[in-house]
Amino acid sequence: MDGGGEDGGVDRNLSCTDDSNCLAAELCHPTSKVCVRTCASAADCPDSAKTCDALSGFDTRLVCKCSTDTLCNIDRGTSDLVCSNPDKVCTPKCTKDTDCASGLICETATGQCQRWGGTGAPCSGEGQSTCDYGTHFCSTGQCTPLPAPICDNYLNFTNKGDLGTTGPILYNARLVSAVTDTSYCGTTTTPKRVKIALSAYSSRPFPMTAGEVNGFFYVRVNGTVLSASTLMMSSGNYIVSGTNRERAELTVSLCHPSSATSVSTGFYFTQGNFLCHQANF
Repeated sequence: MDGGGEDGGVDRNLSCTDDSNCLAAELCHPTSKVCVRTCASAADCPDSAKTCDALSGFDTRLVCKCSTDTLCNIDRGTSDLVCSNPDKVCTPKCTKDTDCASGLICETATGQCQRWGGTGAPCSGEGQSTCDYGTHFCSTGQCTPLPAPICDNYLNFTNKGDLGTTGPILYNARLVSAVTDTSYCGTTTTPKRVKIALSAYSSRPFPMTAGEVNGFFYVRVNGTVLSASTLMMSSGNYIVSGTNRERAELTVSLCHPSSATSVSTGFYFTQGNFLCHQANF
């Protein structure tokens, strides 16, 4: 059976412009513009799209969703359908950008219409915005590649297998202050408190409090690793923002000699990127 229709075995054109183009038990998907089966449970769905789920995070109507390209074509005489990555419904393979909805581009190698979030794509706000997760962030209205880690902290870091593109992503760092603070750093050889604020985005909500932050690390120049969560225990050093708590500013404090005028730092989240920052003061 096809991705949304009830006429199994027929290589039916699923494209539509509105619900009138679809069968009685179907609707026209608002973004993919293909007919999809409505459902109350998975039992109502064809083998090609066996998951009954909400149309989107903003539309609670239930439709049958797919999981693989192979299943989309299970009862067809062709292999011209793909399981759309953005919407998880069976759609015809695209061959050019104009085959895709607004804001999507055609990845001709796979026939997938993908959200364009690569270098130069328009975006708004900060953090991930509409940019590709784990590789880009929104800066001055366009998607920008994350900074490449080229500091000694990264070069001497031996646990590179802990990095990735699926965990929380660090996309910016800035020096907040560098002052003598013996109440924090003590009166030993490292009385200068250097505060660095790091900006991060995540596909999962950040915890409500700094004490709940896990998997966040500071890497020294020699490659040794410390828990960065223990470096931001002061009040006001952890600020979460975004509708889904998807952004956070994490301010860490490092203690250095009073004669220090710069410090090379490295930070990462487990399965996230490595961010280098040279703080000059």
